[in-house]
Amino acid sequence: MFDKILIANRGEIACRVIKTARRMGIATVAVYSDADADALHVEMADEAVHIGPPPATESYLIADRIIEAAKTTGAQAVHPGYGFLSERASFCEALEAEGIVFIGPKPKAINAMGDKITSKKIAAEAGVSTVPGHMDLIADADEAAAISAQIGYPVMIKASAGGGGKGMRIAWNDDEARDGFERSKSEAASSFGDDRIFIEKFVEEPRHIEIQVLADGHGNAIHLGERECSIQRRNQKVIEEAPSPFLDAETRAAMGAQAVALAQAVDYQSAGTVEFIVDKDRNFYFLEMNTRLQVEHPVTELITGLDLVEQMIRVAAGEKLGIAQDDVTLNGWAIESRVYAEDPVRGFLPSIGRLTRYQPPAEQCTDDLIVRNDTGVFAGAEISMFYDPMIAKLCTWAPTREAAIDAMRDALDGFVIDGIAHNMPFLASLMAHPRWREGRLTTNFIAEEYPDGFMPPEPDAEARSILAAIALSVEIIRKDRLDRHAGRIAPHSGRIGTDWVVRIGDERLAMSVAAATLGDRTAFTVSAEGEGPAALETGFRLGDPLWTGSVGGTRVVAQIRPVANAMVIDWRGYSVTAQVMSPHVADLEALMPEKAVADTSKQLLCPMPGLVVALNVRVGQAVQAGETLAVIEAMKMENVLRAERDATVSVIHAEAGDSLAVDAVIMEFE
Repeated sequence: MFDKILIANRGEIACRVIKTARRMGIATVAVYSDADADALHVEMADEAVHIGPPPATESYLIADRIIEAAKTTGAQAVHPGYGFLSERASFCEALEAEGIVFIGPKPKAINAMGDKITSKKIAAEAGVSTVPGHMDLIADADEAAAISAQIGYPVMIKASAGGGGKGMRIAWNDDEARDGFERSKSEAASSFGDDRIFIEKFVEEPRHIEIQVLADGHGNAIHLGERECSIQRRNQKVIEEAPSPFLDAETRAAMGAQAVALAQAVDYQSAGTVEFIVDKDRNFYFLEMNTRLQVEHPVTELITGLDLVEQMIRVAAGEKLGIAQDDVTLNGWAIESRVYAEDPVRGFLPSIGRLTRYQPPAEQCTDDLIVRNDTGVFAGAEISMFYDPMIAKLCTWAPTREAAIDAMRDALDGFVIDGIAHNMPFLASLMAHPRWREGRLTTNFIAEEYPDGFMPPEPDAEARSILAAIALSVEIIRKDRLDRHAGRIAPHSGRIGTDWVVRIGDERLAMSVAAATLGDRTAFTVSAEGEGPAALETGFRLGDPLWTGSVGGTRVVAQIRPVANAMVIDWRGYSVTAQVMSPHVADLEALMPEKAVADTSKQLLCPMPGLVVALNVRVGQAVQAGETLAVIEAMKMENVLRAERDATVSVIHAEAGDSLAVDAVIMEFE
């Protein structure tokens, strides 16, 4: 076994590998760029080596610097994590030339499976079902359109060396095929240094289901069941679960057998993932093989009880697998939510900045519940524009799918992040979505259920009453504290008033309070108009980010953020601004004029902090609705900004290569 390994990665996956290595008694070496000098993975490792400036192309993607760090520190092996150099055969070969072990598959397997065109040919030869498509190189956009028409729309345009949703576009006609080819080619070149593109048939009503494989260097290969990864946005996975609510035992066995056959065909050694697209009739087709650890590997670990990082390390050290296929059992249900630094109400655009507060839910491990949070950040850490926007991977396990979903909903309610925008309101809303809870999924789920983007749902009457009661309790606690500190009344005298009005959005609820008790625990009976009395109890104190207690018998964990004369409450995907007033103040407040919203209809604003890749128009040019105006790159993804209406460009304030802040004016129109 190794004495010391180096992790050639950053963020949560570096921390994840360090935890397993530490448990195995293996010393660890971290590498870091200037942007990551104070990162959590640097603090956790036994040693750390600086490898360059913030851009990955000048640090984490430079193999020579990683290898030099391993040699300098005496690391015997390198774990690549995922992304960066994890699927680069030349990196593996360079390590082997220096006598350093690559904790992953051999170069042969990486080369064979790392190229999507080659991998599909090998898969077909190994008897694996494949999607119809054009696997040869494509010269230009016109040829892409011609090939797409021949295959039959819709088609998926993909980067051969791609991954993580980058370099992928769906086209439904010739124009979209041409545009998708150009965009995929550009993203592939900037993200992977390889702009080769292929095209395949897009399966309608598809599910994305993948099989985890594990193989050693002694000819043993097994599969560990499947993961359902159909909840995606722009081909980027958002929610994963294991097992799939769709597969039956027969289909699972068939997919597993084909995945193992493919691994054996390329002499695979390590953990790897074979991805399939599955149609509504459970026909399945090979997509690609990821020759590395997957982001979503924790859900497989939770239902099998295996540590995949440990298995990778042991295989790399030359050990045989300690389990056979018949030893693999799938126990319970696990769900993973990817917590991203992105603003769901602004089209999921990236958000960067400092985490002024980071308070994840407490991790738990009992016979009936597991809560696990894989992360690489902490309160005060900075989310950088240079890397992937992932903050954490929140996972829950329970004996049943319904219990795992409920556990995830509660965990999301108790996950506090301030300082940047994040997607947890969206994740929490998904947990309550009827179609998700029923398991009726496709990769089009988000596009179909949120066609106009995401906005926090409007609370129904029951939820609105609970939110109003929470807001009222916070105001009562505030007033009691103010009275005590001012010396106006005896401590916790209960002089808090009986009648109140709580405004939530445009709704005003008349409420009354009775039988109040204040102190370490606040308890009272609250009645909203048209509803019977409900008991409320909480231990909330002013300044707490979480309100924990019960309302009418419902256990509640909600997030409280004070704003001017009000508070924002987040709970179960709802996000409301609540204002608590006396009836007299409420009458006056109703007479206040609404503040006018600034008119930005004649401006193109930068929707996220990012780099101007291209400006596609000039001053004086007439543009039509839907026409491309500019391309902005943020967190390794290109975002196309299009005209919302017909107009004429009057002023351009930016140029290609500029770094812009959110809401910076890019151009103006007449």
